[in-house]
Amino acid sequence: MQIRPATPADAAAIWAIIGPTIRAGETYTLDRDMTEAEAMAYWFGVGKAVFVAEADGAIVGTYYLHSNRAGGGAHVANCGYITAASATGRGVARAMAEHSLTEARDRGFRAMQFNFVVATNDRAVRLWQSLGFQTVGRLPGAFAHPAHGLVDALVMYRMLDPQRPSD
Repeated sequence: MQIRPATPADAAAIWAIIGPTIRAGETYTLDRDMTEAEAMAYWFGVGKAVFVAEADGAIVGTYYLHSNRAGGGAHVANCGYITAASATGRGVARAMAEHSLTEARDRGFRAMQFNFVVATNDRAVRLWQSLGFQTVGRLPGAFAHPAHGLVDALVMYRMLDPQRPSD
């Protein structure tokens, strides 16, 4: 698997991955009815570095990396990741997460924070924990899940050791 910066030519493949996830409404706090243009403007928003994961000549995942906050919080990275449904269980999310940790270190970030991990997203929670993220906050009933009703959201955080090339 190769992970590389996204190009404008990747837009259709990225939409094919993020569109169904947005429409499902189970993991992102985005309007389920947002248009493709709105979704792409969000994914490629100002200050975001966007990457794609390729396997066997197809784009199977995408993530963005940016500063979680401005000013005094600019040293903390934030990311969003989505794997194609057809590639679930093939290590795409782990590869993107590991790539993002290295990329964040290389860009000078000192920590990474996920602001709103839906607690019912078990696979993501387990992955982040396996990569050293700690749950530092729980927001009770903060996410309106289409199947489970109101569920908790987690704030997950880890320091990045700039001396270590990867985890």
